[in-house]
Amino acid sequence: MSEQIREVSMPRVHNLHHVEIFTPKPEESLDFFTRVLGLEESHREGQSVYLRASNEWAEYSTILTEGPNPGLGHMAWQVAEPEHVDGWARRFNDAGVDYRREAGGASFGQGDTVSFEGPFGHRTELFYDFQRHVPANPSLLRSRPSKFPAAGIGVSRLDHLNVTAQNVDAARDWYSDVLGFKLREAARTPEGDIGVWMSVSSQVHDLAIMRDGLGERGRLHHIAYYLETPQDLLNATDIFVDEGTPIDAGPGKHGLTQAFFLYVFEPGGNRVELFSGGYPIHAPDWEPVIWDGAAIEKAIIWYGGNLPDTFFTQAT
Repeated sequence: MSEQIREVSMPRVHNLHHVEIFTPKPEESLDFFTRVLGLEESHREGQSVYLRASNEWAEYSTILTEGPNPGLGHMAWQVAEPEHVDGWARRFNDAGVDYRREAGGASFGQGDTVSFEGPFGHRTELFYDFQRHVPANPSLLRSRPSKFPAAGIGVSRLDHLNVTAQNVDAARDWYSDVLGFKLREAARTPEGDIGVWMSVSSQVHDLAIMRDGLGERGRLHHIAYYLETPQDLLNATDIFVDEGTPIDAGPGKHGLTQAFFLYVFEPGGNRVELFSGGYPIHAPDWEPVIWDGAAIEKAIIWYGGNLPDTFFTQAT
């Protein structure tokens, strides 16, 4: 009976696995992500370099791919059960979503995959199996996949990504109705949502969607890496200043998601956030937190300097 129930159960997206970004300056970007942020290289293939942070069990969470312009290559999510890969293919058939099936091994370290480009122009992959990292020099702390890095900022893990859409209400509903994302917080105006923060896990957000300030399609606002404490974020600020890394905004705190933030641009032109704080959500009946009216100002900046105007228009 349990197997029958599992067989007909709704397929579910479980967690963010990795993000691919394009960079026109591959060597400079690689230096930033490894020497400055502290990720380690795990694989090279074609024009792509695969990277992982010290507290990640997968062989990679970030792919840097050489391209003429910065931007999002794809985002990839692990599904909850092996059979959910087939389940998503059936669901996409029913929902009229164009998709492609790829056999395990077609992409490095990745099992059978369903890939598609959603209606908002962001290429997405869903799979279950992935290659786990086997450290050459493992930590004695067995719940850590590898020793903490001795150099660089030492980001802990990939945390979330933020993409843009022409119509945030439509994007919110599609990610909720088709992919099963849950709305956690929103910045709302009488004309509609200008930003939503959604998740498939207990994190306050795995994916944020902001209104595209230029009305364009398929753009990336930023990818975000987690730091354990706000003090780590302040230390990272000193490192960026010493390195000459362009700081876009912060350090400061958003009211939205209770995020301590620092935004910078990597050499290829993509915006990167260092993120600390946030909060977990365990309740199945969570009521989304809505910021509207005068509260939106505190939602954007709880404290710290104002965001530059380009924060709402510059994406890749």
